[in-house]
Amino acid sequence: MTAFGKRSNLTGSQRPSFGVAKPMKGSGSGSSTSEEPSGGEQFPPIEELPSQMDEPSGEAPPAPGGAMDRLNTRQNASGDAASSKQEGFEASVHRIKEQVLPRLLERVDPEAAATLSKDELAEEFRPIIGEVLAELKITLNRREQFALEKVLVDELLGLGPLEELLADPSISDIMVNGPDQCFVERKGKLELAQIQFRDEEHLFQIAQRIVNKVGRRVDQTTPLADARLQDGSRVNVIIPPLSLRGTAISIRKFSEKPITIDMMRGFGSMSEKMGTVLKIAGASRMNVIISGGTGSGKTTMLNALSKMIDPGERVITIEDAAELRLQQPHWLPLETRPPNLEGQGAITIRDLVINALRMRPDRIILGEIRGQEAFDLLAAMNTGHDGSMATLHSNSPRECLARMENMVMMGDIKIPKEAISRQIADSVDLIVQVKRLRDGSRRTTNITEVIGMEGEVIVTQELFKFEYLDESADGRIVGEYRSMGLRPYSLEKAKQFGFDQPYLEACL
Repeated sequence: MTAFGKRSNLTGSQRPSFGVAKPMKGSGSGSSTSEEPSGGEQFPPIEELPSQMDEPSGEAPPAPGGAMDRLNTRQNASGDAASSKQEGFEASVHRIKEQVLPRLLERVDPEAAATLSKDELAEEFRPIIGEVLAELKITLNRREQFALEKVLVDELLGLGPLEELLADPSISDIMVNGPDQCFVERKGKLELAQIQFRDEEHLFQIAQRIVNKVGRRVDQTTPLADARLQDGSRVNVIIPPLSLRGTAISIRKFSEKPITIDMMRGFGSMSEKMGTVLKIAGASRMNVIISGGTGSGKTTMLNALSKMIDPGERVITIEDAAELRLQQPHWLPLETRPPNLEGQGAITIRDLVINALRMRPDRIILGEIRGQEAFDLLAAMNTGHDGSMATLHSNSPRECLARMENMVMMGDIKIPKEAISRQIADSVDLIVQVKRLRDGSRRTTNITEVIGMEGEVIVTQELFKFEYLDESADGRIVGEYRSMGLRPYSLEKAKQFGFDQPYLEACL
């Protein structure tokens, strides 16, 4: 006997809170979408401007579409114009869903529904949805009925309107700014997404569903939460009173197909020689720090480098929210734990690094260095765990070294700054700098080698550098990856693994 059926003793107070059904409106009364503010294009190349700038003040205005017109358009655009209101077919399905959902819940046991997969639930729903539509005197064609089934199943088992965006492979970031606005990133550019949430309560329920699946919580006492989805996508949730527009959800999606160094080279993120050097660095157990800003591709680079790890090595990854997806057979991911309601029981990254040293790892990989765990990672790099890697937020290789010094000094370890610098110089072999340029492309801009100390200063040498040359007519950055032609100091490490000749040829 199926778990679905009429529940005659169900009262209004027992019904799950999914909101009140709204009266059906005609197809012509769909909510209209405000115009998205224009002016997001890049400035034109400088050689287009002299004819305008040579004109005396007060004479003919600049040609339409010129740089100053773009500035004026951007200045006059309304900042409140962007609203994620649906229209057309999606809006009509959404309105019908609002009427069908309460009646559907009267006929469904939510606990039994939660035990079924999405496909099984859709099969069970199909005849019940037909009954409800007949009661409401609504006639739908086949396409509309399939769309209605999908949004109802997403509402009950999935993440509601977010499911549509998560299924789109072209979207890399999803940013929900309250129930009325959602932006997505495609190919490095932000654009408004045409989805909507019923109200703030609806959005908050979806946020709760995300964080509860990984044993986290978000409420008035802990209004911030980091979580992850089943596919490894990273999620950050912040709720009122900290977020003034309502619940905000930020999702960093990860590609289902792992990105390799060869794929990044094909995308134009690096040159062929840079790819060869990075492959050898990963295979030769060099200690690598990947440096870059937010959203520049640090985790993607770390995943790509990890492909070069020998399958016979034991790898332990340590992160706040597990994002890394290593393809090695002997890989153990560890994740931090936030404090409980009494503020006790928190397990930090430093606690996990110290514990990992007792777990016989060949390599330790940190998702991100944020504080005093930098000292323990440096200790690991110097105690037989060659090939350890980590990411760090900074804008240049030199700044990366300075930030590592500062992070060690943030801890309770009282050692001179010179000793800290010396340990960094002895531990780190390569710094890989990645950047997201203003055209949305992600590039490997520097590969820098840490040589040693000279007095109190850490000495480095640059092996490769990306140099900006120009900007194309469609706003794309044009540049050149240049080899500095220097003999690498880490050649001896590559020689131990038999890669000295290709390593030297790639650098010169």
